[in-house]
Amino acid sequence: MKAGHRLPAITFRTRIRDEAVGGPNPFRWQDRTTDDYFKGKRVVLFSLPGAFTPTCSTYQLPGFEDNFETFRELGVDEIYCLSVNDSFVMNQWAKAQGIENVKVIPDGSGEFTRRMGMLVRKDNLGFGLRSWRYAAVVDDGAVEAWFEEPGLCDNHAEDPYGESSPETVLAYLRSEAAARAA
Repeated sequence: MKAGHRLPAITFRTRIRDEAVGGPNPFRWQDRTTDDYFKGKRVVLFSLPGAFTPTCSTYQLPGFEDNFETFRELGVDEIYCLSVNDSFVMNQWAKAQGIENVKVIPDGSGEFTRRMGMLVRKDNLGFGLRSWRYAAVVDDGAVEAWFEEPGLCDNHAEDPYGESSPETVLAYLRSEAAARAA
């Protein structure tokens, strides 16, 4: 993936809260498409190997959440966190992390991730197929800027983190805003 490419058209199976459902688990299925998330918006999308994993839970997701207002000031409408996990897991992870601003996108089947060219095997960790860590600034469904961790491969011995960090994406947005202002 690189700047200028359009995101793949996918339907995501999500669970959304609906008090009309009642009971202890008031959620219902709702299909959401790539267009539902990205059309007509400038967003930051970041993807990671898995919910509840150390780097994702300690640094990446909280970093984007904590800097949400700064991203908004720099022209970002939404921030999305995507992982090859189902909607149940993604929703519980966001709840456990106290996430209020970043929206989670479940890619349970890995189809979006595969079509992005970022699906990797993590059998060495017992994970199976997962997303390689990356971030992107996406404008109306087209990649504006791409931030991929180095070493994309199956069963990578490490979990590189830095290129897709909120700090790296913020540096790009600040630089881009300064260039427009000049």
